[in-house]
Amino acid sequence: MKRLFFTSILCLLFMFHTQPLDASGGILKSRPLDPSLLNSLRQGGYILYVRHGEATVGEDISRIDFNDCSTQRNLSEAGRRQAEKFGEALRSLQIPVQTPVLASPFCRAKETAELAFGKGNVQTDSFWFRVYNLSGAVPPAEQQATINELTSVLETLPSPRTNKVIIAHSFPQGVGLGEITNLGTVIVKPRGQGNGFEVVGGFTLDELLNLR
Repeated sequence: MKRLFFTSILCLLFMFHTQPLDASGGILKSRPLDPSLLNSLRQGGYILYVRHGEATVGEDISRIDFNDCSTQRNLSEAGRRQAEKFGEALRSLQIPVQTPVLASPFCRAKETAELAFGKGNVQTDSFWFRVYNLSGAVPPAEQQATINELTSVLETLPSPRTNKVIIAHSFPQGVGLGEITNLGTVIVKPRGQGNGFEVVGGFTLDELLNLR
């Protein structure tokens, strides 16, 4: 319970730090990535939680078939370009990535991962569908179970000298890692199973591209 409380507080602090509100309630521009953190990413040991690229307007149908992209919202052309630029930027910045990259089974998340890292370097995981469901009417017990499993995922160390990349969905405000923009990234420092994790920073796609 203490670990979950500590993690939740860190997440809320991260959301406040990267998306501070002005007096009128508008969102100000987030701060750029700290150069020292960029150097740490080059050494590995982090989890990069990334929201998929921009999707087309509309809604997923109630009975989604993950093998049929016509039942889902998919990447727009802008979203496809975003995904390609994201992968190119990480390679240009020499940030090592563990493969396979993990992705939600939704076509828009899987395609984002494939465009960024290559089709042969992506593995889907149905758990991220549960994260997607957090934005709907989820019973409190189910929400807590999902957050508990998310904690277990985010406290697991990546392979040595690499960073684990997860491409999935945003969260509702105040839940999990909070709201994330398209191709926005939350940087998580895992402490190992049972030891929790720390949210240490984050960046938007534009901020990442400006580092090149």
